[in-house]
Amino acid sequence: MQFSINKTSLLKELNLIQGVVEKKNTIPILSSFLVESKGSSYISLIATDLDLSFQTECAADVTIPGAAVLQARKLFDIVRNLPDAEINFVREENEWVRITCGASEFKIVGQSKEHFPATPHAVQPGRAIPAETLHDLITRTIYAITQEESRYALNGALLTLFNDKIQLVATDGHRLALASSPLESCDGESEKMEINIPKKALTELVKLTSGEEGAVEFSKDENHLFFKMNQRQLVTRMLTGQFPNYELVLPKTNDKTIPFNTEKITQSIRRASLMADERSHGIKFELGGGKLNITSQSADLGEARETLPVDYQGETFSVGFNAQYLLEFLNVVGTGEVAFELKDEQSPALVRPVGDEKYDYRYVVMPMRLL
Repeated sequence: MQFSINKTSLLKELNLIQGVVEKKNTIPILSSFLVESKGSSYISLIATDLDLSFQTECAADVTIPGAAVLQARKLFDIVRNLPDAEINFVREENEWVRITCGASEFKIVGQSKEHFPATPHAVQPGRAIPAETLHDLITRTIYAITQEESRYALNGALLTLFNDKIQLVATDGHRLALASSPLESCDGESEKMEINIPKKALTELVKLTSGEEGAVEFSKDENHLFFKMNQRQLVTRMLTGQFPNYELVLPKTNDKTIPFNTEKITQSIRRASLMADERSHGIKFELGGGKLNITSQSADLGEARETLPVDYQGETFSVGFNAQYLLEFLNVVGTGEVAFELKDEQSPALVRPVGDEKYDYRYVVMPMRLL
């Protein structure tokens, strides 16, 4: 194997697939990239952790086709620190790879391609999903995925593809985020498709679609999901297990709707939460008399109170929330105004953006019991 390549182009692709590589793994080769040159004008780079794999291509001047498996972190560090010039790669007879760039020269231990795990490939045409839409749906829901690995079915988000709509739902049992957007209809009838995508795959999809204007080609087989965009392809195993019936969680009888300026309610919650208990992050909403009091207290820290004027003249009541849950929604909502739909201190709240014509975005938060 021998090729030369532009440093900036290579570094961009290495940085993109770096997140797939397992940092701590009992199988050492999973901490490596497969670098392969097949044609005369490009190389391919593959990273995998056996559940998730990312393949990309990069333009190169290939002199001798071939392949080598190289330690991912070390290769990334070498390329990142080289001068902005052409980099030359040569695999020597002992499997080592010599990397030269200007006056710099490195030799890195390589392994044979045969030791690297095979990665699946899509076998059927895909469905086109706008990259921007997929990126926005993920960022609006991924934070609600559970942190508890034991709750296996909740370790991802449920993607539902209708003939004319795409929807993503995530929950950890305490809050639920649902976002959907219209899609161009498929030719002919298409069945509704529901698939549970792991959180790590969603994290990598955010990178894959960031700033992109094209479409992601999505397809699946019995066990894997395929997301292809230009020269890059992400493959992940589906999560198994029954995702909960989220329709039952969506409040339908909340009769108190209070609009807020997004920035003002965000800053008020953030300030009030400074004195909240560090474990529960609990704050209290007290509504009445045309104002909202947001309070928190901790025996070890003290108390805080924020007051906002509100368009509400109903009965006085109070309800507790996890401030962190509210802030995670408000940080990604993307509109200048949000509406809180409430019922009482024991019922879940529904929070949604106001004036968002592109996405149907709903966020359900369970109340907290605060002393």
